[in-house]
Amino acid sequence: MVDMAMEEGGSNESCGSRVNENTTSPGSVLQGRQHPQRMQQKLEVYNEILRRLKETNHEEANLPGFDDQLWTHFNRLPARYALDVKVERAEDVLMHKRLLHLAHDPANRPAIEVRLVQVHPTSDDNSADFILPDSPSKEAAQRKSIHPPPAFGSSPNLEALALEANKFDDQDGDNSVHANSKFFKPMHEITFSSDDKPKLLSQLTSLLAHIGLNIQEAHAFSTLDGYSLDVFVVDGWPYEETEQLRTALEKEVIKIEAWSNHRSSSPTSDHEKSKIKYDPDHVAIPNDVTDVWEIDPKHLKFENKVASGSYGDLYKGTYYSQEVAIKILKPERVNSDLQKEFAQEVYIMRKVRHKNVVQFIGACTKLPSLCIVTEFMSGGSVYDYLHKQRGVFKLPTLLKAAIDVSKGMNYLHQNNIIHRDLKAANLLMDENEVVKVADFGVARVKAQTGVMTAETGTYRWMAPEVIEHKPYDHKADVFSFGIVLWELLTGKLPYEYLTPLQAAVGVVQKGLRPTIPKNTQPKLAELLEKTWKQDPALRPDFSEITEILQQIAKEVGDDGECRKEKSSGGFLSVLRRK
Repeated sequence: MVDMAMEEGGSNESCGSRVNENTTSPGSVLQGRQHPQRMQQKLEVYNEILRRLKETNHEEANLPGFDDQLWTHFNRLPARYALDVKVERAEDVLMHKRLLHLAHDPANRPAIEVRLVQVHPTSDDNSADFILPDSPSKEAAQRKSIHPPPAFGSSPNLEALALEANKFDDQDGDNSVHANSKFFKPMHEITFSSDDKPKLLSQLTSLLAHIGLNIQEAHAFSTLDGYSLDVFVVDGWPYEETEQLRTALEKEVIKIEAWSNHRSSSPTSDHEKSKIKYDPDHVAIPNDVTDVWEIDPKHLKFENKVASGSYGDLYKGTYYSQEVAIKILKPERVNSDLQKEFAQEVYIMRKVRHKNVVQFIGACTKLPSLCIVTEFMSGGSVYDYLHKQRGVFKLPTLLKAAIDVSKGMNYLHQNNIIHRDLKAANLLMDENEVVKVADFGVARVKAQTGVMTAETGTYRWMAPEVIEHKPYDHKADVFSFGIVLWELLTGKLPYEYLTPLQAAVGVVQKGLRPTIPKNTQPKLAELLEKTWKQDPALRPDFSEITEILQQIAKEVGDDGECRKEKSSGGFLSVLRRK
């Protein structure tokens, strides 16, 4: 069963595959400064949908002002929505528009639509499109026209599912109705719309799993004005109907808030909860006489903004003349959940001391100016270097960076801290050839039971057991490390041709993993495969990973190339441009 945890807290792809893009009016869309080709395609889809609705004499399409209303719908959603939606299913766009409108009223949230859909395998010479008129599978083939296809066309996971069924039937040699009906069997498409809020996707997918549904495909969109449109194609409902399923969904929706309260507290032990307290003016975190970390904001000097996210901004600054990084939460986004996350990060970071973990300096806990101050890492993030600056690690330096990360993670695990969001964006580099683990916003002290069930992390790096909301332990970090190691090796974004949600489905249901380059050092390739084993118990721990990497580094050798690079400018000069 795929019960997918949501992608939250990541600086690059947060909240699942949600995207918000600035767009312009239809009259000026071609002059859009960002993604002009996508804006052109978006306008073409809008015009085609409008044409189809008017040609079919749809009642709503004939109302005054409909053209502008339809454009407003497209304009409030990311361009990806227009690129993915099937133009031949123009009425689906009206359904999405209606649900978003209903979601404006809190009493309707989430607005829900349930319908039966059918997924057809991609046509090829062996497809069911070539069935003899009197063959036993004729009835199954005719089922293709009973229900419409899903609303969105970019569904590689669904196509793979259909092709797998097709391949299975070919191998089995069974031309019966039952053999072919496997991939003609209807699925359900469930569309939700609500106000966009943290963990909404997580709550919805958990809800679907709770009533026994398997998510086969998912599309998540956020509007510019703060609403969500989340579309799931699922199987697992035993009946070819929609009303009972809708009733079951509505019953589960009532429980969402209770689940949220339970899960927000479950990863934190009772001992920790007794220490961390919240009030409207101040986030109280336990202190002791040997560890004074509260910072007076007047001693902070802000310089340039380094990064910005939906919940906070990162600045370079100084604290008593020391260069620091200042992560400040946006006051308008601070709620009880964000306060808890902030408190947890401070609670963990204040006790962490290791050369491969970003050093905590202090925090401001008085509302509304909540901020965390750490050492400033002048080299920036590994993610930015690889994917924005198009940098490349040579093998000796790659191994050194991987060893740094492994040592930092081993220290955290020895102190019962599970990072839960290990990815390239959370690995920072300094000027002294050191890579350090950063961002403990979603880290947790491991519960006494040794396993945890609250979801977090970023899809492309997330372990399958976390995606599925199964109990997990420190080995989830090992899986994420394996994806990071592959990223260092290739310089590519994991599963770059899939959306994060599609990647999550593939990892769980298809055993999807990144492709290891053929010329990879054999022991390094073997380590990669070990780290992303489906069974967490088969993954090595970080002490073993460190030993393996150090052994590989010895075999690769310090062959003079690395020494030359080091002497010509240190760690950052070892990184070369493509």
